Amino acid sequence: MRSYNLSIEHQCPQCGAPATLEETDRLFSCAYCRVRSYLGVRDFFRYRIPEKVPEAAPLFFIPYWRFKGMLFSPGLEGIQHRFLDVSAPAVALPGIPPSLGFRSQALKLHFVSPDARGHFVRPQRTLDEAVERLLRPRRRGPEKPVSPHFRIGETVSLIYAPFYYKKGLFDGVLNRPVPGRLPDAFEPAALPGGRPRWRIRFLACLCPVCGWDMTGQRDSLVLHCDNCSAAWKAAANGFKRLRVEHFPGAPDDTLFLPFWRIRADVEGMRLDSYQDLVRTANLPKAVQKGLETLPVFFWTPAFKIRPARFLRLTAQLTLTAPFDATVARVPKGRLHAVTLPVKEAVEALMPALTTFVKPRKAFLERLDRIRIRPISFSLVYFPFTESPHEWIQRRFNIVINKSALRLAGNL
Repeated sequence: MRSYNLSIEHQCPQCGAPATLEETDRLFSCAYCRVRSYLGVRDFFRYRIPEKVPEAAPLFFIPYWRFKGMLFSPGLEGIQHRFLDVSAPAVALPGIPPSLGFRSQALKLHFVSPDARGHFVRPQRTLDEAVERLLRPRRRGPEKPVSPHFRIGETVSLIYAPFYYKKGLFDGVLNRPVPGRLPDAFEPAALPGGRPRWRIRFLACLCPVCGWDMTGQRDSLVLHCDNCSAAWKAAANGFKRLRVEHFPGAPDDTLFLPFWRIRADVEGMRLDSYQDLVRTANLPKAVQKGLETLPVFFWTPAFKIRPARFLRLTAQLTLTAPFDATVARVPKGRLHAVTLPVKEAVEALMPALTTFVKPRKAFLERLDRIRIRPISFSLVYFPFTESPHEWIQRRFNIVINKSALRLAGNL
């Protein structure tokens, strides 16, 4: 399935110069005034589709959830995975289009701001409810429950589509009637909502410790300070420092890829030590002295990649248990962007467990009773050597195809 990033028209907060961003962009550098800002948001971005509605028409915006990411569903045959790029109404209003179609990809969107005109309808369905309705089989008869699934690496946004009412529902972009029957005595202003209060935040890309300019790629969730070798992620009131480490590289290593190392408490099964992990996964390893005191760390990529490869990397590193000595700072060299937040890395641990826990059937039967609670985490960079078509980490036997890594920018 081919996926697209949304395009958003934007103005520099410093000089007002126009710019076009992609939905995955977090670091904004103005081509005119050279000011660099980080786009901060507490939960998810909110966009509106530009309208062409007559001034006298009662303009209102209906919210749609837009979800793009990996979906994992565990089963006896293994993990079923697929990539989703869908939109669904965030309100239960009959007569409106069931999705945005290609409109959100074909048009340049705008950030929602308090100065936007029109009535913005408040969402009534959560993202979980909208996705569940999309996944539910369309069959006659009583509804069947949706099988357990896990969403990883998701890009979530709320997109407001413009409409107006004039003896029927009209599309606010094409000014054409919308097929579908609205409720009797429909009144847009009576829908819960009002003027938008949401506003995007722009954070200065200056290190909170030393004031040095922080660096990063356009879509990176983590910025680095080259002066004090620190790593920072956006938080509610600015930037929060991350614990960062790296494995030393060889002279021919040319790229450092980020991974999350997570210490977690697993409720519902015994997984307190690496010895427990060896037994749980039925690994062909002899139980050695000292393994019972060695803690279990889960490892996941801190970057997006295709679902099957993502799961293999997570299982491979978790079972390998890299305990080599690391250096507690950001490495010097070329760094790949961190594009997967640690919150979603934690969500990936359950489907990863399903791939190597034995017996799988017994594990699936108690899946609803198992809880994974993170205790601590750190960002760890692995050095990779370049070959014509791959990135290779020889110490831990990791090979990543270049094209797979490059195309992951659309996930």
